[in-house]
Amino acid sequence: MIFDPVLDLFRGKAVTIPPLDGAFRPNNALDEAQLHLQVAEPDNLTVHGGRLLFTSGNDLLEIVPGERAANVLRSFDAPVSALASSPGGHLAVALDDGRLFVDQREIALPAALKCLTAMSFADATGLYLCNGSAAHRPTDWALDLMTRQSSGSVWRLDLATAATCVLAANLAFPNGILLSGENILVAEGWKHRLIRIGQDGVAPVLEKLPGYPARLTTTTDGGAWLSLFAPRNRLVEFVLREDAYRRDMIAQVPRPYWIAPSLTSGASFLEPLQCGGIKTMGIHKPWSPSRSYGLVARLDATFQPVASYHSRANGTRHGVTSVAEYGGYIWVGAKGGNALLTLSHRG
Repeated sequence: MIFDPVLDLFRGKAVTIPPLDGAFRPNNALDEAQLHLQVAEPDNLTVHGGRLLFTSGNDLLEIVPGERAANVLRSFDAPVSALASSPGGHLAVALDDGRLFVDQREIALPAALKCLTAMSFADATGLYLCNGSAAHRPTDWALDLMTRQSSGSVWRLDLATAATCVLAANLAFPNGILLSGENILVAEGWKHRLIRIGQDGVAPVLEKLPGYPARLTTTTDGGAWLSLFAPRNRLVEFVLREDAYRRDMIAQVPRPYWIAPSLTSGASFLEPLQCGGIKTMGIHKPWSPSRSYGLVARLDATFQPVASYHSRANGTRHGVTSVAEYGGYIWVGAKGGNALLTLSHRG
């Protein structure tokens, strides 16, 4: 109703989050998945030239076919924040400090492009870029969320001329991108939704997601894989409405102990939400509220969810940031769980 914002000042406003139901019904698929490789913070899974590449911190690695091992192809002096491969064999690597390399060559970017979170090639020279924030680096995503930023943007870069243009601005941390015909599908993290950027502007495609969306990749049947790197919960949603509390928390509390989403949890008794982690007879209940979670969604050709794969509150394979199909398997990078997983196409 039109008077709701005024009435909420007197009656209060309920904090609600979308339920894990329907296509998002919880299961243990990620915790039961095959562990291919235990590796620190696997991210940016990308098929390039018939090879499966991924990143771990500052390193770019390649999966060794037939073995549970990976070779380091290149090490950078900053964490890798995004990868993209073109059909013509070009490889783009973005770093946390804002630098971009294409086939070993550094590309000069506008000063505004300093938070590259995801990329996708349109052709040999056209590269689409998600700039998560105008205020923070990719690794400062939690600070960007808790300061309620909405300064992200999507750009197109012409590698032949180095010309750039802004396609959409004032986005709440664009964190994944997928080309769909003449449209561009983008995961908008802090608004928990997918949007389509087209000639008519920005339009929502999938809203009210139960977590914070990350990378998007295509499926073999014309749909898409969507990673959700952390869950939504009522306490975090409440804190996001309390400006004074958030300012004090950011100023006085070490970042690992903020009331904020996380890629992993349970490592310290100082972390919040532990009283919500209900245990009975020594068993951590999977439905307990949690700062971290493992979640992958499979979307159909209209980008609506049809299935999902979970590591619940009592699991360890949390913080999923990227997915790829390779060699007949679904590969999942659980960045928070330090695990590279494989699923069969039957899940």
